[in-house]
Amino acid sequence: MAPGFLSRTLNSFPGGLIIVTGSSGKSTTTKMLVAALRAHGSVVFTNQSTANISQGLTSALLEQASLSGHIAGDIAVLEMDEGHGALISGTLTPRIVALTNVMVDQIDRFHDSDMVAAMLVKIAARATGTVVINADDQYLTNLVAQLDGSAAVARYGVSAEVLAANPRGLGYSATTVDRLEAGEGMLLTQVHGRNATVSISGRELPLRLPARGTHYAVDALTALCTAQAALGDRFDAGLAIDAISAIPPVFGRGEIVTVRGQEVEFVLVQNPASFQLNVDSLESGTEQILIAIGSDVRDPSYFWPVNTSGLGRVRIASGSKAQDIALQLTYDDVVVDRIEPDLGRALDDFLALPEPSTGMKTIIFSADSMRRTRAHLGLATNSEA
Repeated sequence: MAPGFLSRTLNSFPGGLIIVTGSSGKSTTTKMLVAALRAHGSVVFTNQSTANISQGLTSALLEQASLSGHIAGDIAVLEMDEGHGALISGTLTPRIVALTNVMVDQIDRFHDSDMVAAMLVKIAARATGTVVINADDQYLTNLVAQLDGSAAVARYGVSAEVLAANPRGLGYSATTVDRLEAGEGMLLTQVHGRNATVSISGRELPLRLPARGTHYAVDALTALCTAQAALGDRFDAGLAIDAISAIPPVFGRGEIVTVRGQEVEFVLVQNPASFQLNVDSLESGTEQILIAIGSDVRDPSYFWPVNTSGLGRVRIASGSKAQDIALQLTYDDVVVDRIEPDLGRALDDFLALPEPSTGMKTIIFSADSMRRTRAHLGLATNSEA
């Protein structure tokens, strides 16, 4: 009925379109960015359900469109899948494109980092105003050289101290040798659990994170750098940081929920890098862990590069790939008390365990198991839960 609806609507916002894309961190970055822009008084349209492919983007627009196809708002901020973004980017004129990182994505989708980078080049090339890049990612640094120079480039990155505190690295396919210097872009200078410090225009500012880990702090930095590019002289770093510090975790990404009277932490792992980063950032002494890997991980060897030894002990391994993840854990000298492929039974039995003496009950899951977990526990199934 309206084949040009998606592109025509996205290109119509007075303040332009902002695309957030990359291998990992898109959902959290988008939520943080939207919060920062709204704190400055901007009316923002966004795909709040984290539906980031063409069909989901169209559905998000239709939910808020008038009969004439108009959507009220100053600016649009969209999380966009790399593959679908590359397919539709030729019809879009985003003012800003923010790039998070390049990783080896789900093995059945984008198994090659060069493939991911090529998709991001197509999207970034459409930016009319600014391309925001993670300067610690070598692929993104190389990507800038392929652009025609018509858009400005804004950079963000971590300090040498932060990188040194993450001996397994930041999870990117390739990390740059050199760090950003003060004055070259926004810097992440410290991370301690859910607390971080960022340097913006020479000012050291404290930041509270929605979940533990350097990767969440980098997401916040992406959002801050993109907000500055969008707002220009209107950007108030303190206001943006306060807004980001107040947001809850995004849908399974360090989310803490109350289930059957108990606090439970949900940890979503979608690729080897996010799995490793989340394992490394778990609170020391977490004594009750359930890990559930589902059918979305079609080849279990995909996760074998992850060193899971830091988990120490897992009470239950579950999901359709329960046997496979249990084998990997065993090879990493992790004690696995039980293998239970029936996720519903595993969840019920895990929640029936006595309250842990240290930490809280923690469920680590892949996307398929996350959806099944939420359905079994009667929890909302969108990012606004």
